[in-house]
Amino acid sequence: MVGRRDGAMRLVRILAPVPWALMLVGWVVAGLLPGGPDDPPARITLVVTLGLFFAVLIARVALVSVVDRPRRLAMLVLGGSIALWAAGSATVNAGQTVDDVTFPATGEWACIAAYIGLAVFIIMDTRRRRVSLSVALEAIVIWGATVCLSAFVLVTPVADQFAGETTQLIVAVLFPLINVVLAGLVLGQMVLRVRHKELRTALLASGFVLLAVADSSFLAGLGTQDYYTTSLLLAAVWGSGFALIVEGAVRSPVDVAGPRRDIPSAVLLGAATVAVGAVAVTPGGVTGWIVRAPAVIVLVATGWRLLLALREARGATEAMRLSLTDELTALPNRRSVLEATDHAIQHRGPVSVLLLDLDSFKDINDSLGHGVGDEVLVSLAERLRELAGPGMSVARLGGDEFALSVPSEDELTLFEIAQEIRSTLRQPLRVEGIDLAIDASVGIAVREETDTSAIEMLRRADVAMYEAKQAKAGVLLFDRAQDGMSHLRLLRGEALRTALTRGQLIAWYQPQIDARTRQVVAMEALMRWWHPTEGLLPPIAFLPDARRAGLMPALTEALMLQVVADARRWRDAGFTFRVAMNWAPPELVGGQLLPRLFSAIEEAQLPPESILVEVTEDSFLTDPERARMVLHDLRAHGVQVAIDDYGTGFSSLAYLRDLPVQELKMDRSFVAPVASDERSRMIVQTTTQMARALGLRFVAEGVEDAVAMGELVPLGVDVVQGYHIARPMPPDAVGPWVRHWEESQITSRLA
Repeated sequence: MVGRRDGAMRLVRILAPVPWALMLVGWVVAGLLPGGPDDPPARITLVVTLGLFFAVLIARVALVSVVDRPRRLAMLVLGGSIALWAAGSATVNAGQTVDDVTFPATGEWACIAAYIGLAVFIIMDTRRRRVSLSVALEAIVIWGATVCLSAFVLVTPVADQFAGETTQLIVAVLFPLINVVLAGLVLGQMVLRVRHKELRTALLASGFVLLAVADSSFLAGLGTQDYYTTSLLLAAVWGSGFALIVEGAVRSPVDVAGPRRDIPSAVLLGAATVAVGAVAVTPGGVTGWIVRAPAVIVLVATGWRLLLALREARGATEAMRLSLTDELTALPNRRSVLEATDHAIQHRGPVSVLLLDLDSFKDINDSLGHGVGDEVLVSLAERLRELAGPGMSVARLGGDEFALSVPSEDELTLFEIAQEIRSTLRQPLRVEGIDLAIDASVGIAVREETDTSAIEMLRRADVAMYEAKQAKAGVLLFDRAQDGMSHLRLLRGEALRTALTRGQLIAWYQPQIDARTRQVVAMEALMRWWHPTEGLLPPIAFLPDARRAGLMPALTEALMLQVVADARRWRDAGFTFRVAMNWAPPELVGGQLLPRLFSAIEEAQLPPESILVEVTEDSFLTDPERARMVLHDLRAHGVQVAIDDYGTGFSSLAYLRDLPVQELKMDRSFVAPVASDERSRMIVQTTTQMARALGLRFVAEGVEDAVAMGELVPLGVDVVQGYHIARPMPPDAVGPWVRHWEESQITSRLA
């Protein structure tokens, strides 16, 4: 089959110069025969030559239709249209001298049918894709302006020749206008991106332009006589037009990847200006309406597109506001406080960062539930908002962490603000009939002369906050000595190094299931530490120490190798679900883990798409370009990528549009209250719709009960994960759990 296709396409290429050679020979011979080019011998020679010319064109089209099955019908329509046009043209000229061809001629009906077939071919021979309304309107504007301008150039100069002869004028300009419309259609398809900017597109458009030029030449004589006048030059222009159309059609279309580039506003403005000018200067009557009709279409489409642009601008403004706002508390989020601090740093203004973490907040979530915990966070956020003075920015970073950007570098003032914050938070808060007095640990970082980024200040404040929490000091100012590890963290770091060498750091797995079919589609790896004296520890108990001890790359690599080995073992057992693992931003952009991951997948002979790397939105803050390169490298090797904890970071739509991610995981803070909080429900629903429009899987984590599960499925969630499905389990328990789950689903369906 491959050899047959290659042979046919080789013959198509060999035949490419033949029509041009035939046209040249016929043109020369007809011009040299005795009696001149308009005498019967010359015309017969020309007709024979054109017959061979069209036969070769149709043969090239037929060869492509035989070997290119997806385009077969379109190519057959093209070949039939060319044959119909040739037959109509031959009918017009058959047995008549140049000056005998009456206007309008009988064979023109076949030519009109041929042009309809060419329009069908143009529409069929494109990629199928969904097109937004704004893009469609832009295409209409470009098409209408092209037709309007061309009609003005073709019709207006000769309108006076047909005064009082409306029917004759309409018939005379019909063919050139049809070709202009077809050329405009090709350009419109290019705007819609169903046809790419490539040589074949230029050839098609150029072919129709040449046909319009040849057809419009009839206008010169029809105003004073009722018959056509032709020439060898016109025959050559017609032939060149069809030759270019066929050359563009037989070339295989190239599928160009990449985001759509918007049409420059200057182009749309120019198109609208052309339409306004055409309406203003075109004379009245039928002639005017031939030009005004596409001009009116352009103006309507331009106005509509302007209204959409205004709506999109309002939506972008709202999206920007949301991107800077924490959805739970309505406080600014991490991105907002970083931008405020960066602005102060760049303008050399006084600025400090206070980072506070609520003490023992996990106990509230565990004992009273996450819903109550969220209510507590909202109440405390309102207190912080009221406490903030002029120039201060209060933000929720996520979880129970808050940050303040303060326009002061006076340490005493900063300590007073921190203590006032703690005093305000400690005021009793009645929850579920219980009065809670919630304290916080606060770390302070003052801008230094060498600071160029708010991220570094936030890191120092975090170090100070951690020291304040560990020492139960309440408030601490960052000290360079704190950057080194304390004796306790030093011991913890050594214990972690020992755990790495002894295999105490292991991966546990939590299932993810398809929300509709209930099939197990993935397992997410979650690191655990089998501590020799403290038992099984969750990540929160040791990952901060691992980060400070510089062990995160080693821990991530150990987890990665376990994930690959477990995935291989499950594949051998007949399971085909994906296996996901989390990479923190430093490990993602570090570049050291990628080669080891690709090598491990290759050695295990795993399908790359069976491994998924989850990254947080913070990954794009530290080094956006490096993060972009890493994600493209992962995708190039077939490894899937998910955005984890979506909605808690800066949630920019730009990376969802431009980066090769396949999955979006909504943070549990939005998923857990979906049954009781209408705003959370709307956020999940709109994010689901957005993910579907972008072709992403949407995963809801933190599904803890049947009520939440029942609410999520109608919202269009693709995959669910949480305690309602299963708690994390050791690797050996995964296989039995999956089989039991599948059996229970079969039983429930049969019941």
